[in-house]
Amino acid sequence: MRRTESSAAASYNALSLFPGWSGAEAYVTDLINAYSCKSVLEVGAGANPTLSPATVQNASISYTLSDVELGELAKAELYFDQVVLDLETTEFNNELRGQFDCVFSRMVGEHINDGRLFHENIYKLLRPGGISFHCFSTLWAAPFVVNRLVPEFISSRLHKTFDPRDYYKHRKFPARYSWCRGPSKAMFRRFEELGFEVRAYSGYFGHNYYYKMPWLDMAEKLKARLLLRLPSPLLCSYATVLLQKK
Repeated sequence: MRRTESSAAASYNALSLFPGWSGAEAYVTDLINAYSCKSVLEVGAGANPTLSPATVQNASISYTLSDVELGELAKAELYFDQVVLDLETTEFNNELRGQFDCVFSRMVGEHINDGRLFHENIYKLLRPGGISFHCFSTLWAAPFVVNRLVPEFISSRLHKTFDPRDYYKHRKFPARYSWCRGPSKAMFRRFEELGFEVRAYSGYFGHNYYYKMPWLDMAEKLKARLLLRLPSPLLCSYATVLLQKK
């Protein structure tokens, strides 16, 4: 397991560089190669695993999918090792402790109620020197504030209007946003207090939820460009964090 020499500072990027969607597989594969990971766990993989069978085979890794619901894992229709795993509990399978070189999640963190417990448990799953990588949406971007504050039945209706999708494969889950913030000093401290070293922490500005309202969408894109010049961790829309177990 390769280890770099120093922790990273906060960085900021445009939305186009956020690796939480179409670029996720290549991004995670690069991390797996850079840190020589052989045993990989994806948290909340559900119906949409990030890595393809070809990628797993080419990388010669063990790839395990986890979710809190067996039904979501069944939707994947791919053969990988699978485990029902709830990382918001103090009790889970002891056989999994210290078994992984890499534990990662993609667009899962915003659905976690207790961010501290979630990351504490990931720390336990990792081998010494193992890495933990996460892509997530953040407070306080306006659409996510609304998603957090309004009742779930209203949030679901808004979601279907502004983000239509295949809801069988891409189910809408309640949003909580615990520990889902941009790269502030406070967030660095939180992860470091758990025993992680922060290798990279990036915030991304902008979102595409206003695409049906051209003037508002234009204003959002202008705001995102201004924030790249004067960045604030409080105003990110998305973030990625790469952690390493000391």
